[in-house]
Amino acid sequence: MDASIDDQMDLDVARPLLSRPDSAPPSESTTHPPAPPYVEPTPPKPRASSVPLHPSDATVGFVYSAEMATHFSLSPDGHPEAPDRILRIWNAIVGKHYHSRAKSIPIRPVLKEEALLVHSEDLWDKIESIQHMSSQAIADTEHYYEQLSLYISKSTTRAARLSCGGVIEACLAVARGELKKTFAIVRPPGHHAEPEEHMGFCFFNNVAVAARVVQQRTPIKKILILDWDVHHGNGTQRAFNDDPSVLYISLHRYERGEFYPCGPFGSLLSSGEGPGLGYSVNIPWPEKGMGDADYIHAFQKIVMPIAMEFAPELVIISAGFDAAVGDDLGECLVTPNGYAHMTYMLGGLAGGRLVVALEGGYNLNSITLSALAVTEIILGGAPGEMQSMVASEAAAETVWLVAREQSKYWKSVSPKACEPQEEAAALTFSVPEILKLHRQYYLYSKHDMMQVPLIGAELEQRFSAQVMCTPDIFQRDTLVFLIHEFGNLRAELASSINCDVQLERSYLIDSSKELINWVKTEGYSLLDVNLFPKPSDEPYPRPKGITELRKDIVTYLWDNYVQLCSATTIVLVGHGPGCQHLMDLIDLRATSVMKSVKAVVQVVGQLQLRPPKNAFDLREWYKDNSFVALSSNHALWSPDTRAKDLKKHGNLQKIDEEGSVKLILKAFPAIKTFVKSQVSAANLTRSAMSNMHIED
Repeated sequence: MDASIDDQMDLDVARPLLSRPDSAPPSESTTHPPAPPYVEPTPPKPRASSVPLHPSDATVGFVYSAEMATHFSLSPDGHPEAPDRILRIWNAIVGKHYHSRAKSIPIRPVLKEEALLVHSEDLWDKIESIQHMSSQAIADTEHYYEQLSLYISKSTTRAARLSCGGVIEACLAVARGELKKTFAIVRPPGHHAEPEEHMGFCFFNNVAVAARVVQQRTPIKKILILDWDVHHGNGTQRAFNDDPSVLYISLHRYERGEFYPCGPFGSLLSSGEGPGLGYSVNIPWPEKGMGDADYIHAFQKIVMPIAMEFAPELVIISAGFDAAVGDDLGECLVTPNGYAHMTYMLGGLAGGRLVVALEGGYNLNSITLSALAVTEIILGGAPGEMQSMVASEAAAETVWLVAREQSKYWKSVSPKACEPQEEAAALTFSVPEILKLHRQYYLYSKHDMMQVPLIGAELEQRFSAQVMCTPDIFQRDTLVFLIHEFGNLRAELASSINCDVQLERSYLIDSSKELINWVKTEGYSLLDVNLFPKPSDEPYPRPKGITELRKDIVTYLWDNYVQLCSATTIVLVGHGPGCQHLMDLIDLRATSVMKSVKAVVQVVGQLQLRPPKNAFDLREWYKDNSFVALSSNHALWSPDTRAKDLKKHGNLQKIDEEGSVKLILKAFPAIKTFVKSQVSAANLTRSAMSNMHIED
């Protein structure tokens, strides 16, 4: 075909793009120009992207052309990415008369300026040059293309451009409001094609280019791309890895990065970068054989919560059907009904604006049945009834790990709700509870410390065995009230890939151990509280958050033990996160605290520090009676911090150590000196006042 005539046909279809003043081709210095502000386009020519060849009230459209079948492998053994993939799907749709209930969207090749919204000019030139290669040149480059998991023929350029242009037109028809849903039955697929390279049966990244064109030519800017192809869409994620306007979610077989396209880019930790951090969501299956229950579980716990929080204006499915039952490359077990349910859920987003773009899928029977099931949904049907299903252990574990990672970026994702329910749950003990029990036993056997009883079902359930005191709590003149959280668990991994713990080389670091020994040596009494609450599944009439529970337990201990003991000198010590609740106590019980507390010690490390509430007498008291150990790289030491802002935080001590465990050890000599000085001063004051009373 004459290239100039072909390109002129392309211009007629995409004329509105070229006529816009802000649609000049991107410069060679970038392949990702930012989407310009939306400008109302000039009225289009009579030829629209969806041609009413069928009933005018249809809301669904199809993109298809048998011309894409001209791209085929010359190998006598054939190739999995074969023309019959789309021929079989289209014949099945026609056989069901589904095409008569929809509009036919004309297909056309992608334009260069459209492709360059995602791809480099070098890649465009490489794909364009294929159509001009001789048969000998094609044979000579066979090994080169095999290394990229590609094959070529003289018709490859035309088919690749049609495939990409077809997805563009399917997306524009929905984005412009001409149709509600469309299905682009195209090949070659696109989601492996990266901005700089074609690979993995893919030449242009059809979906990525279409998304960029939609952002430039319509008011729609926020787009969700859901990729359920069994392979990770490395090219699509790469195209939007730093872009928060496109949310990319992929469910794929990963197997520690050993499944195609291989490497860590498809891992659950690969979440985007820069402004796009959190906008790439990978659900990497660790093994083959994943089925409907696994995919639906991932949709319910990860995909849909994030998608609804993102609130897309358009949803595009990269619909590879190679995770379907019977596909030898994917070796997974998703049924047509499973694909139908996933499509149905996604169809509820973005006001129903949905585009399905064919990607992989290499078992002709499986891809046909799966595509028909999806077609029935976009035509308005309901998915079939699902049998009772439970996600596999591997899927449940994967979804939980993904939830832990994505909860950093999305409020709607709850790792707690995704925790795997193992069959042996009734026989297990959590590691924190084992270590708490160990600490309780150690304090009892080593220091004769006793468990403090708590009043109230909620405090007893959440903090029992976590509050200990020395038996002389009501007899000593000086009481140390130690407020801390859980110790540091150091675990050495036998395998970093499987996170297998090497138990004999793992241990608990309890930074309070030396402090307790010193308290006992000095003859002080001790009240020790661990503020790491036990998990609870009990629904209380008025459920409380962890922060409120911690305030409750600290003030309860102050009111019912510290204030009732005979000690005249109180020392408050907070470590790590416990410092926050030490300050809560000072604010909530300011009057009684200022009367009896003679020393306040905080070992903060790098955590955020806050001063006492804004009351002059409390602030002045705090300055005179505080010792605050901060890491040398704490934000408060910034040159931008004003002197008066430092003063309000009390007596700050810069410690050249980052970790909170080593920091308390390094600061301990100074802490002991400070506490003994404060206690001695309090004793002298009390003695002087006693003598004055005798003389009177």
